[in-house]
Amino acid sequence: MSRDEQLKQKWDQVVQFLSDKFGEGEVLDLDAILFLIGVQELGKWQQNFAKDEKINLMHVGICRVLEPYGYYAFDYVDQDGWPHYKTLELLPPLKAGEQSVLMKEAIVQYFSATGFFK
Repeated sequence: MSRDEQLKQKWDQVVQFLSDKFGEGEVLDLDAILFLIGVQELGKWQQNFAKDEKINLMHVGICRVLEPYGYYAFDYVDQDGWPHYKTLELLPPLKAGEQSVLMKEAIVQYFSATGFFK
């Protein structure tokens, strides 16, 4: 099985699992999955979030999944419990499709590190 096929298969597993658990009948997209990762990293599941907090949660999700790639590093948790990351390296200019593949690969790696694919 090629690397692209493996990524697609694992991505589909992640999407299916999260959609079944949180999608309320809808298939979750990349942004929704990044939001859920941000919520997981924040550790506050039973909370309603304002619009700006939702954007911040997506940012936390992005930073967390790209951390192993050397783009971000965890910095600290603020007084409200929000994780903060510092930029180590700017992302290279990517086309939309390349950006999507990078994010899917990073999310699959995030779930793989938790033992999801055992």
